[in-house]
Amino acid sequence: MVRPARSVHGELRVPGDKSISHRALMLGAIATGPTAISGFLASEDCLATLAALTALGVGVQRPAPTEVRVHGAGHHGLAAAAGALDMGNAGTAIRLLTGLLAGQTFDSTLVGDASLMRRPMERVATPLRAMGARIDTTDGRPPLRIHGGAVLRGIDYALPMASAQVKSALLLAALYAHGTTQVSEPAPTRDHTERMLRGFGVEVASNAGRVSLEGGQRLTGCQVAVPGDFSSAAFFIVAGCLAAHQGLTIRDVGVNPTRTGLLQMLRLMGADIELRPHGAATPEPIADIHVRASPLHGIEVPQELVALAIDEFPVFFIAAAAAAGSTTVTGAAELRVKESDRLAVMATGLAALGIECQLLADGLRIQGGRMSGGRIDSHGDHRVAMAFAVASLIAREPIEIADVANVATSFPGFPQLARAAGLDLTD
Repeated sequence: MVRPARSVHGELRVPGDKSISHRALMLGAIATGPTAISGFLASEDCLATLAALTALGVGVQRPAPTEVRVHGAGHHGLAAAAGALDMGNAGTAIRLLTGLLAGQTFDSTLVGDASLMRRPMERVATPLRAMGARIDTTDGRPPLRIHGGAVLRGIDYALPMASAQVKSALLLAALYAHGTTQVSEPAPTRDHTERMLRGFGVEVASNAGRVSLEGGQRLTGCQVAVPGDFSSAAFFIVAGCLAAHQGLTIRDVGVNPTRTGLLQMLRLMGADIELRPHGAATPEPIADIHVRASPLHGIEVPQELVALAIDEFPVFFIAAAAAAGSTTVTGAAELRVKESDRLAVMATGLAALGIECQLLADGLRIQGGRMSGGRIDSHGDHRVAMAFAVASLIAREPIEIADVANVATSFPGFPQLARAAGLDLTD
């Protein structure tokens, strides 16, 4: 239950970046020597990746909840797991591990929870098969069965849709392939994998929407500092736009330009957002984000920003509901195959709260207006649940949000942090 609140304020820090935490574990696992990860996100998703790598024979120590020391097994040091690897709700983990395991000498099976078992996997399996991998899906979905001993070769692959997960899976498989693998993308996607591979000593070329990697390169263990997760900060950025009358600051957030489409969309709506970059040179740019409440107006979201904000749309739709006029998002069909059909679930939830919206084949059209209260079913989608918690800042009555257990998959501690900022959440 979330009761109406009228202001958020103060300073806060969000947990470490989920995408970077997954990748640091995986690259550390196949590196030579130790990798020290600080700022690790101890969420259910990332812990599923850690458990899978442990089952594959990788030594891992956790001296503190947000610190991990990975004892790299080396390029060919992974070993067959005793059983299926359960990735829980982690879509990033199951797709990236499919790429990593495609070049191993042993068989692997990847499964997940009920939500993950419904998600499409052919988008990653198909190009990996073109590289020579032997992968079976179940009607295009998990379980994924990856047959070991395949001889991989580099390919030139044009992504049919922008997907950092597919791009990353191909780059991980490319490490075990003969020749060069080149991936072309129709729109920019997050480049955490490319940045981190370079940190582990791999030469990766990026130019004009193309990324290429020569197979056979070895990784060397290193130190990885994980910044605050921009996707987690997004809930408080929008909350600040709606109700930070005295200002709200989110500290130490990763502001990789392939992740921050939300900031551009909100600024087009009239949001008052200031980035205060950190001076130190790091592989991932970091900044404090200062937000003040300001009137928002509806926009047509530019197509080029969609892929740069794909995980932030649930809470962006809340900003659209608070804005004067109409907001239209198209080109976002990817949202239909996330943890839920986020377009349909958000449209249903907004309508239940009195907001007029039109569900499109690949997006939403939202007419800003006065929001009532009511009961929302998040369908087990963590980002939907947290988005409707932020909606309490513009609701006239309490909002009851059902099926919220999966919030811990990406943002452990969200209720406590939200209360500290000013939201009125109860269990």
